[in-house]
Amino acid sequence: MADTGLFSPLTLRSLTLAHRGWVAAMCQYSADAVHAPGVPHDWHLMHLGQFAAGGAALIITEATAVNAAGMISPRDTGLYTDEHTAAWRRITDFVHRHGAVDAKIGVQLAHAGRKGSAWWPFSGRRGSVAAGDGGWQTVGPTGEPFGSYAPPRAMTEHEILATIEDFRSAAARAVQAGFDTVEIHAAHGYLLHQFLSPLVNSRTDRWGGSEENRFRLTLAVIDAVREVLPDSMPLLLRISGTDWVDGGLDGASSGRLAAAAAERGVDFVDVSSGGAVPDAVIPAEPGYQVHLAEQVRRHSGVPTGAVGLINDPGVADGVIRNGEADAVLIARAALRDPHWWARAADKLGADLPWAPQYQRAGGF
Repeated sequence: MADTGLFSPLTLRSLTLAHRGWVAAMCQYSADAVHAPGVPHDWHLMHLGQFAAGGAALIITEATAVNAAGMISPRDTGLYTDEHTAAWRRITDFVHRHGAVDAKIGVQLAHAGRKGSAWWPFSGRRGSVAAGDGGWQTVGPTGEPFGSYAPPRAMTEHEILATIEDFRSAAARAVQAGFDTVEIHAAHGYLLHQFLSPLVNSRTDRWGGSEENRFRLTLAVIDAVREVLPDSMPLLLRISGTDWVDGGLDGASSGRLAAAAAERGVDFVDVSSGGAVPDAVIPAEPGYQVHLAEQVRRHSGVPTGAVGLINDPGVADGVIRNGEADAVLIARAALRDPHWWARAADKLGADLPWAPQYQRAGGF
């Protein structure tokens, strides 16, 4: 490949990724909530497989629940039964067989906390799903709800410890399912972020209050997951680099979190933002989160990923060349064009292989 920033390889532990253009996690809300809760199927295989054929180096799955109560919506995917493991194995095998550039795939392990039991975006309804419609009692650090969502139940010590074990079990299943890496989801106002953010976590026990206490659950999850992953497998962490509200998480606190995570075996931090509270004003525009990835990288020394409306290949390449981040994760642009990486390579003068079935298309 040509010596361009975006299309230079990156090695994390024993995993070498062909280039630094990856697929960000994107919820599909497409599992069959009635007949096969949490089980990925043909839609997920098509959705993730198309990115492999289109030249992505690493594909991160949607937020995948570590237990049934951890789903965002009833139609989320999960990884807590043998059926889930087998269904994901079919998809990882497909990605490995059909990647244009030896594509790799990682699972994003998550728990929605107080933002769970929600209607999916294209359901035509908003807010929480009632028990009669397939909803459930959500949990969180306290009983305070997220906006108009149904109030959660404050987690007990036992429930917190059980959730840590659920992350551990899901990570072990990820290895069995053939994933190349695991990403822990501690962003976007979901359970781990709820414990991290002082805007949400007002507990007075060892899981709340001081920064050390608010970090405790995320770091305990990291420890549990790292214990069951092979030493050769990298561990990723997605965080919200800022809550976009005074008194919330910011670049400095996120840098401290990333540094503590790295000491426990996290190899890469995927830096997004927001989601903790409903009234945050987020300046969403192309590249609006890149500075957060750079701040976390500078404060912690940990490799980071930039994400958020990065659509132009030249901008993505510049992020890498300027040292603002170590990888760029693509989401909406990939939905619009599943061959985004092939087009980006053509624009940047990189020699990216095409899937042989598509080679007759020529160039751009």
